[in-house]
Amino acid sequence: MLQYAFMRRALLAALMVGLTAPSVGVYLVQRRLALIGDGLGHVALTGVAVGLVTSTTPVLTALVAAVIGAVVVELIRAKGRTSGDVALAVLFYGGIAGGVVIVSQAPPGTTVNLDAYLFGAITTTTSGDLLVFLLLTVAVVLLTLGLGRYLFAVSNDEEYALASGLPVLRLNLLLAVATSVTVVVSMRVVGLLLISALMVIPIATAQLLTRSFRSTVVLATVLGTAASVLGVGASFYADTPSGGTIVLFAIAGFVVVVAAVAVRNRLRRDVSPAPR
Repeated sequence: MLQYAFMRRALLAALMVGLTAPSVGVYLVQRRLALIGDGLGHVALTGVAVGLVTSTTPVLTALVAAVIGAVVVELIRAKGRTSGDVALAVLFYGGIAGGVVIVSQAPPGTTVNLDAYLFGAITTTTSGDLLVFLLLTVAVVLLTLGLGRYLFAVSNDEEYALASGLPVLRLNLLLAVATSVTVVVSMRVVGLLLISALMVIPIATAQLLTRSFRSTVVLATVLGTAASVLGVGASFYADTPSGGTIVLFAIAGFVVVVAAVAVRNRLRRDVSPAPR
């Protein structure tokens, strides 16, 4: 597998996605905004469509669209004019509608294929894409590491963080931008329609095994990276789509852990002394 340059690029891209998606997703899960990755993925689709129709770089146009969408939703939530669920619904449907309409305006004879961005096509990752992904990944990791305790405080109890003097709105905007970046980094690997799974499932798996937030972040990152790399390798040998394969690996890990925890709890109940 490693003798092919496109697979080496694919594995590097998968490694970066495995690092970024759980490190951002853990704060989204904490805030009960686990599906925001889906919403931003749909908005990024509009950016991809703009890039493809105008023959510019879809990665950059998708990043711009996703960041704008994330900032708008966060500002709407902060003003309290509508709920987070309604804002996410606007993202979902507006993003898809915008992408479809823009693609329909492509010049005659122009071939526009959104499948690689919707469902992932990691083998089409170019060296230029990899460089952009690397810069974005470093930015996200530095942000989540450097501001981790503040992001946790805001995600855990926003009102208490506000009363403590933390710049809640700015921290929420930073997290929204980091989420947008993660979506764009992941779109060639797992696809815009599946990225939310990699932001949520490793976190849910890690929470079953850990007792602290920090250990959850570490274990979720390990699980996300393992699912990404193993999924890409398996998709190469099984000739399956990389995005779906990665998500199935993540789900399989979750199912195994759920079963193991259930067995452990059952054994503990069986060996515990009966009350007198």
